[in-house]
Amino acid sequence: MSDPARVHATRCLVAAGLCLGLATPLAAQEPPAQLPRLDVDRDGASVLGVSSGGYMATQLAVAWPERFAGLGVVAAGPWACARGSLGLALGQCMTTRRGMPDPAELQNRYREYRRRDLVGDPEALAELQVFVWHGGEDDTVAPSLGHALAEQFRDWLAAPDDQLMFMESEEAGHGWPLATRASTPLDALADCRGGGGTHLLACDLDIAGEMLGWLHGDLVPPEPGNPRGELVSFDQSDFDARGLGDTGYLFVPADCEDGGCKLTVALHGCAMDVEQIDEAFVRHSGLNEWAATNRRVVLYPQAETSLPNPQGCWDWWGFAESTWQLNPLHDSRQGSQMGALMAMIERLQQSPDDQ
Repeated sequence: MSDPARVHATRCLVAAGLCLGLATPLAAQEPPAQLPRLDVDRDGASVLGVSSGGYMATQLAVAWPERFAGLGVVAAGPWACARGSLGLALGQCMTTRRGMPDPAELQNRYREYRRRDLVGDPEALAELQVFVWHGGEDDTVAPSLGHALAEQFRDWLAAPDDQLMFMESEEAGHGWPLATRASTPLDALADCRGGGGTHLLACDLDIAGEMLGWLHGDLVPPEPGNPRGELVSFDQSDFDARGLGDTGYLFVPADCEDGGCKLTVALHGCAMDVEQIDEAFVRHSGLNEWAATNRRVVLYPQAETSLPNPQGCWDWWGFAESTWQLNPLHDSRQGSQMGALMAMIERLQQSPDDQ
């Protein structure tokens, strides 16, 4: 059993007295290689995320809008919601017991960041394609926060009626909805309404296809069976930042090894990294199937669990920055995790000849 699988099994046995096995791990015999230089196209990239990954995806898109064509967010709230405060993250950006985030206050933060060149050009931000989904029964991140994110982008986008898609599934809980396939193992699925487990919700909704179709136009449907391509692990130590795991994952379609393909970055949510759910998200989100037939490389960076971050979340409230910072810049171009993720993207966009 691989170390992540062993940790997962131990936690399940301790917490619940039983645990179902997840997808067979990637071959663990060999240490992961460096993230390759694949000469992926610098145009047409998208960044997607669920839960904390949704918050992080939005941070990336606002910080570097000129580097992305599309943003997809599942089960998360507005940009800069936490403003460096764990109390706000818990009480206003997950639950709303401290009230809804103030749009004017968030906009003031954006203006200040813009003045300090900590986010990108508003004109580039205004050109993004944006897709937002939320479950109506989400009891982890309140559905009203998904609406708040959509309204925030409605104010930022040049033509929101054409650029913004907001979708809410009334009977879905917290997680990433998917339409199951014959190859999807039952133990990789969670209940659509209840969530939990892998947070891959068996909702009969192919959110990967819905999202990528909105962000990138008409796509070739997936082929039956396993996607043609290779899912590989890579060493994340080249991109060291507090809160990153040792190993990330990359799906490379069969015809993308020679360059020229597009890139999609997919960020898992809290409790969805490989340490906790093995490879359920990187294998069964549905993204690889769509990527294989549309020449898109999919990057799956991985966060890790720690004392300040026990659920393995991405840094959307400031835990990864210096402990002495009263106002951490985690949601700006100076954020340490943000810089590491952008360095991964840059590596993939380089030619093999650049080594």
